[in-house]
Amino acid sequence: MNNMKTLAGRTLFVTGASRGIGLAIALRAARDRANIVIAAKTEQAHPKLPGTIHSAAAEIEAAGGRALAVAVDIRDEAAIGRAVAEAVDRFGGIDILVNNASAISLTGTRDTPLKRFDLMLGVNVRGTFACSQACLPHLAAAAAGGRNPHILTLAPPLNLSARWFKDHVAYTIAKYGMSMCVLGMAEEFRPIGIAVNALWPRTIIATSALAMIPGMKERLDGCRKPDIVADAAYAILCRDAKAATGNFYVDEDVLAQEGVTDFDRYAVKPGSALLPDIFLD
Repeated sequence: MNNMKTLAGRTLFVTGASRGIGLAIALRAARDRANIVIAAKTEQAHPKLPGTIHSAAAEIEAAGGRALAVAVDIRDEAAIGRAVAEAVDRFGGIDILVNNASAISLTGTRDTPLKRFDLMLGVNVRGTFACSQACLPHLAAAAAGGRNPHILTLAPPLNLSARWFKDHVAYTIAKYGMSMCVLGMAEEFRPIGIAVNALWPRTIIATSALAMIPGMKERLDGCRKPDIVADAAYAILCRDAKAATGNFYVDEDVLAQEGVTDFDRYAVKPGSALLPDIFLD
């Protein structure tokens, strides 16, 4: 199903790539000797969360890629513009945008401060829209040059069942805002050959940020590693942008289409009962 067998020489602009799923996606592309723009906030090490834009750059280069670490708060339009300009100056263009950065708070209405609500809407929805808008001219140029441009957003399928709203309405609104960007932009950009897709994990993914959520550290054995999302993202980004667009992919399904049958290697603890992620029935 792949159109391009490699991401070699392609330039990826990855938000939130200093750790977790974003870093895993970047490292998978780096193994092909891709160029990676690490667009994230963390310049100094967090006491509880490992990883900075600089440590990520070192890992990417060790894996074979070329890295550009840029400190970006994706709620800041000017900061995004500067990061995109630096990326184009360093690598000559942008072929792929991965909208990975996201803020989470699995809290009900009473327990969600408006400051947290604003953060989730600002990072998840505004950030996704703003990064897509800023990268668009360069993705269009990549399409004109036959470089198979993609926007891949880490967002769930749109499922309007009340069960996915009742416990964390603010977070659901924020994530579905990302999904709606995918839905609309896929059709908007289809005529110019830019693929726009979403990717979501079948199971909960073990990350350092997840471990900070109360009660989750003890449940990590039921999770999968970020590598499963990275491998699925890689498969999507190698597909023909003109044919594979407007999809809400699930990681396990993507890899099954690619012929993967052994998913135990992605488990934190093979044999453990897996925890399904939210938004999937």
